[in-house]
Amino acid sequence: MKFSCEKAILLNAVNAAARAVSKSSSIVTLEGILIEASSDSVLLTGYNLTTGVRAIINTIPEKTGSIVINARLLGDIVRKSPDDLITLDADENLTVNITCGMSKFTIMGLSPGDYPELPTPENEKSLTIPANTLKSMISMTIYAVSDNENKPVHTGSLFDVKDGFLNVVSVDGYRMAIRREKIVSTVDKMSFVVPGPALREVERLCGETEETVNIILGRRHITFEIGDVTVVSRLLEGDFINYEASIPKEMPVTVVAETKKLQDAVERVSLIISERLKNPIRCHFEDSVLRLTCITPLGRANDEIGIDGDGGNIEIGFNNRYLSDAIRAVPDEKIKISLINAISPCIIQPIEDDSYLFMVLPVRLKA
Repeated sequence: MKFSCEKAILLNAVNAAARAVSKSSSIVTLEGILIEASSDSVLLTGYNLTTGVRAIINTIPEKTGSIVINARLLGDIVRKSPDDLITLDADENLTVNITCGMSKFTIMGLSPGDYPELPTPENEKSLTIPANTLKSMISMTIYAVSDNENKPVHTGSLFDVKDGFLNVVSVDGYRMAIRREKIVSTVDKMSFVVPGPALREVERLCGETEETVNIILGRRHITFEIGDVTVVSRLLEGDFINYEASIPKEMPVTVVAETKKLQDAVERVSLIISERLKNPIRCHFEDSVLRLTCITPLGRANDEIGIDGDGGNIEIGFNNRYLSDAIRAVPDEKIKISLINAISPCIIQPIEDDSYLFMVLPVRLKA
């Protein structure tokens, strides 16, 4: 196998594939990147048996073939190479020569025959969505993905397609985030759960392209085709929460707040909260005023901001991080906050539409 390309092109492909490589595995080849040179392109694949990333380099190889190279070593060599044409040449004895300018490395590769096959999409159902839209949907909901392995299905986000809309939903038992977008799809209805780590990789890749993303649903795997990179992930199994039934139907108290002012106030009050000293933020919704208070062994913090509307004199407590995460995900200058009472969920939504909904459960306050 032998091919040449610009250093920057190879480095981008190596970096993409390396993000799915196992850091430590009993299968040595999983710590490497599979490189396959065909007649008209070169494929680089990283796979940890849960998530796989495959990057394509459009170049005509001098010789076809395949080999596995340790991901860390390959990445370091390419990264430190001069900004020039780089050539990778591997022989049948698994000896690899990497040449760039006056720099040359000779290293040993691994047999590609031991590398697990990356699942291929069965093309049962598919949809396309602009990359910037998908990035927004993931970034606005990924914060609420659970890290509790006792409920594995909630360690990912639900993709729910129905009635011409795609809903992306994350929930961890204390909060829920929903992002909704109208889509054009030949699929009337489909639903699947994608693991959080795979979504973070998709989110990152979507930020590097303005193209559309092709999403292909198989029986056990989901495939995201993003430009020259493909992400394949095992789906999470289990019963995801009925998110629509979890949203209160009537919320008698509604106020409007400026997003940045609210976020700044929450962050200021949170300064006396630490991992060791976890007390809730007490939010007192009054007529045209929201007062925030927190008391910990470090001291007491008070703040207030103006709001539009009457808060019904509701005093409700929140985990500072959960509240801050929800507010930080808001893209608008103002938000609508809906309440029922001190022991019911708080809902954060846009003023004009239903493109997102963030729900935060309260913390019971001591008298």
